[in-house]
Amino acid sequence: MEYSTKISERMWNQPDKGELEAEREQTFIDDIVQKAHIEKELLSSLDGIETAFDGGAGSGRFSILLAKHGIQVTHFDISQPMIDKAREIAEKEGVLDRITFVRGELENLSAYEDKAFDLVVSFDAPISYTYPDQERTIKELVRISKKKIIISVSSRLGALPYLANPIQKNQFILDANCDNSWVQWCIASKDQMVKNFSFSKDKLLETYESGLLCDVEETKKAYDNGEVPWSISYHFMPDELENTLKECGVKNISLAGPGAFARTLPNEILVKIMNDPKQKEEFLDFCHMYDSNPYVCGMGKDNLFAKGEIV
Repeated sequence: MEYSTKISERMWNQPDKGELEAEREQTFIDDIVQKAHIEKELLSSLDGIETAFDGGAGSGRFSILLAKHGIQVTHFDISQPMIDKAREIAEKEGVLDRITFVRGELENLSAYEDKAFDLVVSFDAPISYTYPDQERTIKELVRISKKKIIISVSSRLGALPYLANPIQKNQFILDANCDNSWVQWCIASKDQMVKNFSFSKDKLLETYESGLLCDVEETKKAYDNGEVPWSISYHFMPDELENTLKECGVKNISLAGPGAFARTLPNEILVKIMNDPKQKEEFLDFCHMYDSNPYVCGMGKDNLFAKGEIV
């Protein structure tokens, strides 16, 4: 088992991960924008789809959505707390009978035959957490897809601003008075983070060239010391992702960068928009159009989105 898998397994199996994942759209505006983009694309791609595989399905945001549309879904994830939360939500939504829950590693899909599912999806970058096997993972996801594949991976160009902005998440806090521990940490740590920040061109160039934000060896050491470091994650360039999909035989590929427009606006404006239903609807529609433009696809807030057809 690769270190990336072991680290991801430890991180995502923390007891609170299921609850935290399920609350993200009530906590951070960038998650609202990204999930809205994916939902719009997903719902427009369901013609002729009867079965689906959701790889890295988390707390069920999209596996449950697919099940609500009458699709038989395999919900596949490395985290038992995530699966438990997804099962709980699926039962409340009345779609438990349309979802098969499987705990497993995305790097190993050998249990599934070629073209086993009409639609294969994998959102919020679990593919990137399979480093250094990210390309092989994409090939495996394509292999088990019969008609369509829709994925999102970590975006290299979109992630680089993180290294020059230690308080980037503060921009997207929806409610500064909520009791979410991460929100309160972001607010409490803001001044110290700014004070301690130092711009490093070399660090940015290192990530630009390698696609890795973290020091892999240091992350491995932290894991071996019993810590729970953030997963090692590979960040794709747009042409790299497109070429990988093309090499797998995927056709009619389109890319997008959810969050590219939203990241240009200050928190005060974003919060005002989100708190007005009409403005929110119009904003999310415009974000979808803007973020789907190929000239900005690499600058999505976190993810690089891609969809294509299996011919």
